[in-house]
This record gives sequence, structure tokens and C-alpha cells, in this order.
Amino acid sequence: MLAAGPAAAFDESDDGERLEPLELGEGVNFKLTPTWLHTTNEPDAGDLNLRANLAPHTAWAGYYGESGVFRQARAGYEHAFDLPFGRLVAGAQAASRGFLGGALGAEIGTGPVFGLLGFGRTNLRPYYNLNFDPNDAITFGAGWRPREEATIALYQVYDDRLGTGQRVTHLAARTRPTRRTRWGVDLFHRSGLTAAEDGVRVSGTGVAVTVDYERWFARVAWDPKVNFTPEDMLRVAVGARF
Repeated sequence: MLAAGPAAAFDESDDGERLEPLELGEGVNFKLTPTWLHTTNEPDAGDLNLRANLAPHTAWAGYYGESGVFRQARAGYEHAFDLPFGRLVAGAQAASRGFLGGALGAEIGTGPVFGLLGFGRTNLRPYYNLNFDPNDAITFGAGWRPREEATIALYQVYDDRLGTGQRVTHLAARTRPTRRTRWGVDLFHRSGLTAAEDGVRVSGTGVAVTVDYERWFARVAWDPKVNFTPEDMLRVAVGARF
């Protein structure tokens, strides 16, 4: 499933592509993602995320820390179901400070063209959102898979719960040109209010680029108006699969 939106909405270490380097074994595959986050007018922050995958099962644990401001631990699980009409992914996450969330995502269609649908909900407790999209939201879109290891998708995630009008539109592409390499680009546009009442409308266009070489990967993202605030964020991650 390409779209990292609803089902993987809480696992921000997921780049949306389930293909792993061919050198990895058939057992549990791990992915360790340390990330540095630089936000305008705020202290720098760090995040460490460990993700494990075994066939349809995926679990993760992570820790976000912003010195003197906010710290939060999290853990989650998702399960992928292969169905006659495509794929369904169900996921849930819990985090410190009392946060709970869950999501469903579906890839509809078994041919080169497919649809994307998703739905996410949280208990609205404090949570530092490290992905690009609102978590209490609906996702819809479509994708095209011209060959087995290349995918292009256009989809939108929008708030349907809090009355903010927040929406993020993504144009994402993934490809594996060689056995050892993989590329991913996610171009996204964000617009909406900073809050439901007396909010300020913000908008911005950002991009995330991911490069894999064998077990190693790097990701750089420019995230303007991060989490629908006036601030801009630069994210840099370098990690490994093992």
C-alpha cells in the first residue's frame, strides 16, 4: 500500500512502501529511524523509532523529545489483510500522556489502477504529530502501478471532525530502479485553520525525499506550517533495516 495516510497514520517512520531490500531475510525485518527535527522559533527535537514487520504484522515503538518542552513515548500495531478487492490495513497506537488512536486504510483494486480510502480517529489527548496529516480525518485518492516496483498516487487527507478545514493533498511516487536502490518523493500541499475557533488560515507546499541503498536509507523533508502552525520544519533521518 503506497499511501502512508490512514492505516499508518501514527507510524511516522513508515515511508509508505512495503517492499524491503532483497537482502533481508524471511523472518522479522526491523527498521530503525533516528530523526532530527529543526523548527523555526522552537528548540530542536529528536525522535527514535523502531519498526518490526513479519508478513501481515507490523509493530513499532518510538520516543519523541523536545528539550524542556514536550516528551512522549509511543507504541503501535497494524495488520494488513489481503482481500479479493485489494488490501485493508487496520492500525492502532497508544502513547504516554493518555493518547489513543486507530485507523483503517484500504487499497481498492487489484490491477494497475486502484483507489485509496481511509478513516482515522483519536481520543484527542495531547500528541505530537510527526506525520504530515491530521489524524482525525478521512483519506481518499487513487493510484497507478505501471509495474510491480513503481507506484504513483494522488490523495487527500482532510479533517472531518474538528471543523478546522485542514486538508493535505499528496502526490507521491515510489520506484526501485535496481535491486539495491529505491527512491521515493512525496510532494504535498497543506491548507486550513490552526484551530477550529478563531484560527488563522495557513497554507504551504512541502516535499519529502527518501533514498534507499541496500539496508540503509536517508530521508529529508521540508514541512512548512508544520501541524497547521505558523512554524516551518526541516526533518532529516538516516536509518537502517536489519
